Amino acid sequence: MKRLLRTPPLVGALLAALTLSACGSDHGPITRGELEAVNVQAGNLVYQVQISRQLNPAAVDDSEYLEGVAPAEATLRSDETWFGVWVRAENTTDQPHRATSEFAIRDAFDNEYEPVEIADSNPFKYAPRVVEQASGNGQPVLPDPISAAGSGPIQGSMLLFKVPYSMYEASPVELEITPTEGGEPSTVLLDL
Repeated sequence: MKRLLRTPPLVGALLAALTLSACGSDHGPITRGELEAVNVQAGNLVYQVQISRQLNPAAVDDSEYLEGVAPAEATLRSDETWFGVWVRAENTTDQPHRATSEFAIRDAFDNEYEPVEIADSNPFKYAPRVVEQASGNGQPVLPDPISAAGSGPIQGSMLLFKVPYSMYEASPVELEITPTEGGEPSTVLLDL
């Protein structure tokens, strides 16, 4: 039989006090995510990268993510690939705020890639809109939880990028999220 070690009450109280004092310190909003799952503040909204990955147009499930790409953009060069970044935005304030439309991927060599336009008919497309306040009657998140993008396993809207394969050798690679209000972008390190 194993013997359980008990922490003396005074030591336990001291550990709890240290933990709570560390949690109470205010370092301001997080604007740089070292992991995709980290929530970053960009303006008045909080954004989270749900997942990012290369897309394979020959795979049935990935081909549906590419629906609605303009014919002029649909062709890849031999050194390019499709890359999807699924994001979620949340309003934690008591006022409605518009989600940003300004995203870019930036690699370690300062190459910048902007999202490709996708038709509104693609149900997974990231489409900026006003995100209702947390205490209101509307949904305080984007995508709407009852949409295809919001109710699926990823629970995020897709930004589609056309990137060179060389981007995978140019780590670190970050998603930049420029607030609607302007100012410095918040960043999230992408998991390549």
